[in-house]
Amino acid sequence: MNIYDLLQSSILLFVLLNPFLMSIYLMDLIESMKFRHFALVLLRSSLIAATVFAIFALGGEKIFTVIGTRFAAFLFFGGVIFLLIAVRFVFYGSDAIKTLRGNPEHIEGSISLPFMIGPGTVSASVLLGNRHSFAWSFTSILVSMLGAFLSLLALKYVFDLVKKKYAKFVEKYIDIVGRIGALYIGTVAIEMIFQALELLKNDFLK
Repeated sequence: MNIYDLLQSSILLFVLLNPFLMSIYLMDLIESMKFRHFALVLLRSSLIAATVFAIFALGGEKIFTVIGTRFAAFLFFGGVIFLLIAVRFVFYGSDAIKTLRGNPEHIEGSISLPFMIGPGTVSASVLLGNRHSFAWSFTSILVSMLGAFLSLLALKYVFDLVKKKYAKFVEKYIDIVGRIGALYIGTVAIEMIFQALELLKNDFLK
């Protein structure tokens, strides 16, 4: 695996993590928390997500065999979920995401799920493990998580700088970028569904 492959794999997982979309999801925390507190909470959430991704990259499809399901079924379900989220975001914007967060007691868990640890990112981790060695897969996961972590911190920093005068503008900008990102997420979701159907076809022909 070369640097180009590493970056390509990292970008895929980074796009699925979509820090711009997560910034909408976490807007209430970005507005209310101090920078240091937000960074610590986000770091713990990122470590939880990275650990889960590493487990799936290492275990791969065997994990699904142990629990008596097919990876293709999980991949198909993940594609459908992400497609629904992408469609809702394209048409309804940030309101479609804010309503999914609720008010959980453990903030780290609410950040990790469902937008860090979701069907799409777990499926991508499994695919990483299938294509590359665990060392390279884990490196790719760390690069993606670091990129998402730093992006969210940067958005928080910018928001704190301009929130008094330009908060509405920043929220509008993030909303527009999130909608554009949702178009890509929807495309990836369709690709996940096609891959699941291909896997099911291959199992049927065996």
